[in-house]
Amino acid sequence: MKRSKFTESQIIRALKENEGGRTVEEISRELGINKGTFYNWRKKYGGMDVSHLKRLKELEEENRKLKRMYADQALQLEMAKDVISKKW
Repeated sequence: MKRSKFTESQIIRALKENEGGRTVEEISRELGINKGTFYNWRKKYGGMDVSHLKRLKELEEENRKLKRMYADQALQLEMAKDVISKKW
């Protein structure tokens, strides 16, 4: 997956400037991005503050860890069932 050359805080700052009255064309020209990119950012990050974004990243990381833990437990359970079901 391609990484953005802009950080989330820079993206949110650009969105705040747009809410403050600057046009999308001005901001896009200044940042060197397409207007479509700006609208995608607004769809994804619209209404967020930097603190909200930080909390979102923390929750995504926690969710990723929990999914990995669940997958490990499910695999161990499946292996235990296989061992128990075999007749010696």
